[in-house]
Parts: sequence; structure tokens; C-alpha cells
Amino acid sequence: MNFQALFEPKTMAVIGVSLNNDRHPANVIYYKNNLRYPVKVFPVNPRGGVVQGERVFAHISEIPEKVDLAVIAVRAEYVSAILSDCIQGGVGAAAVISGGFAESGRADLQDRIVAIAREADFPFVGPNCLGIYSPTHMDTFFLPSERMVRPDPGNVALVSQSGGILVDQMIKFAQEGVGLSRAVSIGNKALVKELELLGYLAQDPETKVIAFYVEGFGKNEGRDFVLAASQCQKPVIVLKAGKSPGGSRAVSSHTASLAGDYETFSAVFSQYDGVVEAKNELEMVTFCESLSCYQRSIEGKVGIVTGSAVDDDFVFATSYLSRRPEIDCIIILLLPYLPGITSDLGARLSQVYYQERKPLVAYVPHVEKYRMLIEGFELSRIPVSPSIEGAVLLAEAMRRAKPC
Repeated sequence: MNFQALFEPKTMAVIGVSLNNDRHPANVIYYKNNLRYPVKVFPVNPRGGVVQGERVFAHISEIPEKVDLAVIAVRAEYVSAILSDCIQGGVGAAAVISGGFAESGRADLQDRIVAIAREADFPFVGPNCLGIYSPTHMDTFFLPSERMVRPDPGNVALVSQSGGILVDQMIKFAQEGVGLSRAVSIGNKALVKELELLGYLAQDPETKVIAFYVEGFGKNEGRDFVLAASQCQKPVIVLKAGKSPGGSRAVSSHTASLAGDYETFSAVFSQYDGVVEAKNELEMVTFCESLSCYQRSIEGKVGIVTGSAVDDDFVFATSYLSRRPEIDCIIILLLPYLPGITSDLGARLSQVYYQERKPLVAYVPHVEKYRMLIEGFELSRIPVSPSIEGAVLLAEAMRRAKPC
């Protein structure tokens, strides 16, 4: 399957646009992409008509240009016919936003659209999902732009079965300054699953780190995914849901996934180099931040520069540790409210990194008055955490990752 149309479409049809309800998910998706992204967007509704002065096409076959991506937001029972129309019309791929499939007991509807797509080698994500956000290309999330927090463009791809978790992680990415290359909500993952996305993202030049929020795997899916992740030349980070029996039941009702036994899942992941398991959301964000800056592995020999010092002391100590062969990463604990520490220190320590190329991570309280100090690190791609625990996790991420 060719995934290019999923992630970088030049044309998009939004199917299900309402003529009288601007809050309909299809309308939100249409307006957002029509106004804010370079993709050319066409609204579709069987009744035709006009929306905000633009023609609404009654059928995808009426659109005068080849459509790369169809975003389908209609009732579940209509999706199979629309998918067939898209295939017949030469559409490249689809994001099926619609719910009402296996997650609500209608596995027959889901099986039908999978059979149609497989026969035509036609890729789609979903159903029951938000779809795909490619920062400089398009956004199929049915969340109004003014209510959505977006990280800056970057090199981390984030794949999640849960749309809610995905959006929450994007907020945390934005807060921590972690840049995003792709965000993919796969929902029920009826056709395109983690394994297929891993294969695409492993070759994606926009992506350097690949992170997954996994609710569960089908039969043999987990084994195939772990084997592929262990061979990937990019760091792969996985956060698994359903750690308790109650959590497993919730997962099943959410996206119709088989959550499986968490202890078994974790034990299997620990056997393979290069697959970094995040135990919680803090580790997920922190590991992504660290590995987005340093796509490398360390043995875990860490030097620490403690906080009661002035600028020159920090520079001297960091320079010394950076030249020591027995140290492969340095954690800098900054207490910027002490006299003698200036807002230039982040930039000065960045120069040490440029000279020695020994990975640095820092703890600095994230408050506005220290913003210039923090930016001195971040502009040089040195990760900064607002907690000491987070700074330790920044170093731990490199220890768990394999060399790239």
C-alpha cells in the first residue's frame, strides 16, 4: 500500500459535510483545512448545495480533480458504499472518522470495509478515529483550530489508538517543546495497524523518533510488531494501556482491542534492544523529548553537576566532565534563583556541548522569568525538564535506546 496520500495529500475530499450544521465533524475538518493548510479541499454531501460560498459536490465522481485523500464522516452503514466509490474514482487513501463499528458491536460493518479495501489494496485509517495530523500539510482531526494545542513541527511521530490520549500527548509535547512530525489516531485499526505505520515512518524523512500508544494487539500482531520495532533504525517508544484488569476491559470497549496481559507484554518488550517501553505518560513525553534531540545510545554512566554554583562553575565542571571518557552523559541541575546564575548560562553550556559533543540534559524550573535561560538550551537541541525526575528520565531514555 502507498501511504503517501495519507500523510501528504495535495487534494482532499471531506465526505459528510452538513449544509446546516457548522459543528458537524465533517464541517470542522473542511473549514480547518480549507482555510489553514495548503491541501485543496472539496466538500461532499449527497444533496449538493453550497457551504460558505463554496460548491458542495453530490458525489466524489463530480470533483474535477484527482482526490488524494478522502475523509469520511458519515453514519457507519453508509461507509462501505462510499469506500467503494472512492476506490472506483481513483482516490489514493481514506481516513474513516465514523464510529459505530466493532467498538459498538457491529463487527460485520467493519469486516465489510476491510474486505473492500484489501481487495483494492486501498489504505485507510480507522474507523472510529481522529485520523492524521501532518503539521505542514493537513489535519483531519474534528477539533476546532482555536481549541487545539499543537506542538511545533519537529521529528517525533506519535501513533495512538485513542484520539483523546493522542490530543493530550500533543498538549504535553507543546508544553515541553517537543516537535511533532506526524500524529496518527488509528481507532479500531481495522486495516492499517501499528506494524504498517512503523514500516512507513521508519522510511519517513520527516521522522526521527516513533512513539506508539497501544491499547492492544490482535493474534500475532504484537509479536510481529516487536520484531519489526527491534530492527528499526530509529528509536521506537511504546506506552501500553490496560495495565490492570479494569483497564483491559475499558480498552476492549473503547476500540474493540484485545488488551492482553500487561506483564507478558512488558516482559516481551524488555527482551529486544531498541524498543523503549514507557511506563506512564511522563516517561512517554520525556523519552520522546530526549531521543528527538539525541538519536543515540549510552551505557548509563552519568555525571551530575549539582546546583549551588555560579555560571563559571557550571561551565568549568561541565567542560571537565565532557572530556572524561568514563562519562557518557551529563545531567545539569540548575537552581536559577541563586545569585551568580544568569540567563546566559544555557547558551554558554550549549557551547560546551558544541565543542565536546557529550550529551547534556538539564533541570530548570519552567517559569516565565527563566524562559531565556531555558531557550539557551532548547535552541541548541539540549532537552530541559521542569523536574529532577524528568531530567533523570531524559538520560534514561538514551540508556534504553539502541544505537542508530
